[in-house]
Amino acid sequence: MLVTRYDEDGVATLTLDRPDKLNAINIPLMVDLRRHIDDLARDTSVGCVVLTGAGRSFCAGHDLESIATGERAPSRHFEPETIDALEALPMPTIAKIRGHCFTGGLELALGCDLLIAAEDAQLGDTHGQWGLAPIWGMSVRLPERVGRARAKELMFTSRRIDGRKAEAIGLIDRAVPADELDASTDALAAEITANSWGTNRIDKALLATHADRSRSDALLIERGLPFGMPEDRKERMSGRGSNKAKDGRA
Repeated sequence: MLVTRYDEDGVATLTLDRPDKLNAINIPLMVDLRRHIDDLARDTSVGCVVLTGAGRSFCAGHDLESIATGERAPSRHFEPETIDALEALPMPTIAKIRGHCFTGGLELALGCDLLIAAEDAQLGDTHGQWGLAPIWGMSVRLPERVGRARAKELMFTSRRIDGRKAEAIGLIDRAVPADELDASTDALAAEITANSWGTNRIDKALLATHADRSRSDALLIERGLPFGMPEDRKERMSGRGSNKAKDGRA
């Protein structure tokens, strides 16, 4: 198992588990990750997913040794399609980043909705350093995060930046001291799962749909939603009403 899953309080944590290789991506790891993602896509018991790495790094990128040995994926576009599947998960996702987050690792993190990193984490697109083409989504998701001009600078230079700089340019959502990363991520996930899971799923689907449509079309799609609470919120409200009735409070 090169990717492990741990569930608690509606949060599923996926951990890349090749710490001796700084969680560099090879085909077995990506196959494990895809299996977990496919399971989560059907799992209504999870309200938030956290993606992280074991040990001192999130992910150092694509394992160059696996490239050199000619390691083959199950299908031609398996790796980028796995990141697409991560991005398409119906519940909010968080990348928790410590240590290295380079190239394929950064492409993986960019498949998540929210990115939180240690202040001393190192992030960058190093495709150019190794003479590799970005085929896992970097040229699309990086400019979506930081803008085209900033993306060009990061891609053309293979520059590495720390968590503080990454937050300043919008590459990540939040940078925190390294010893606070776990607690800060847990708090963010708890804040998300305290909200209506149904509303979060609707919001995420709307935002994804609107990205490919005109503003006027996006507004019409939103207005076409049925009025009322998602089922999970109805159940919560119903439960609250029952409790009030039992103890006599209005």
